[in-house]
Amino acid sequence: MMGGHHAASGAAAWVAVTASTPIAFGWYPVSDVGVMTGALVCAGAALLPDADHHNGTISHSLPPLSEALTKFVCTISGGHRNGTHSILGIAVFTLIAWAMSFLTISTETFGEVLIGPGIMAVLLVAFALRALHLTGRRRWWTWTSSISLALFIAVFAPEEWYWMPFCVGLGATVHILGDLVTTQGVPLLWPIRFGSPRWVRRHRWLPLDDMWGRTGNIAVPVLGDAGSWREWLVMTPVSVYAVVGVAWAVLSQMGFDANGAWNDGTALLTSAVASLG
Repeated sequence: MMGGHHAASGAAAWVAVTASTPIAFGWYPVSDVGVMTGALVCAGAALLPDADHHNGTISHSLPPLSEALTKFVCTISGGHRNGTHSILGIAVFTLIAWAMSFLTISTETFGEVLIGPGIMAVLLVAFALRALHLTGRRRWWTWTSSISLALFIAVFAPEEWYWMPFCVGLGATVHILGDLVTTQGVPLLWPIRFGSPRWVRRHRWLPLDDMWGRTGNIAVPVLGDAGSWREWLVMTPVSVYAVVGVAWAVLSQMGFDANGAWNDGTALLTSAVASLG
């Protein structure tokens, strides 16, 4: 799946899971500020598994720091689409985010400031901004935007960062699911690999041949190759959903009764449908 679509799927997943609105599930409810900031952070977290790609979106997000990071991750994970694209990879990313949550400092003016989550936010927001083409190739704008957001939340609303481990785990999971439904698939059980047996490869007409690769990758290739028209067909409404969810949180934070407007609109639509029947 393309980088921008990974980011959009992460933002959409965050809205669906955390927003307390009629268009979301609200399984892990957070504040409107949490929905807004978390959507951007989760969009960045949904790019984390591609930290093993030395020439991917992440690598070009915050150079030279991001370039060094991707080279290091690529080395220890076995290259692109190996360790970071597995269940173990999700666990490691989540564990890192959890460990970083303990990196704090206490101040007289602002109380406890969560430094670790703030650092993670800088990186993840930068990844998202780059993937969503919101900063172009301007390095200074990427650095400024991501650091400003992280500092603002860390100082004025540090409680918003307590969801960081969950956000990172959700984003990484969404990324792997996105790659799972493309033709390349993912090594879910890495470092354990079970390559497809010869009889599967011999009978290419079997659906199993598309789902179980020689290298042990697992795929359910309903979207075809990365960047295919099927991927665009699915991800366009997903991206719109993410934008609507964030806009809803913005309006609610500004004092607009978005839920009331939704209920009124739904009642009006229901009445119109009933009159036509």
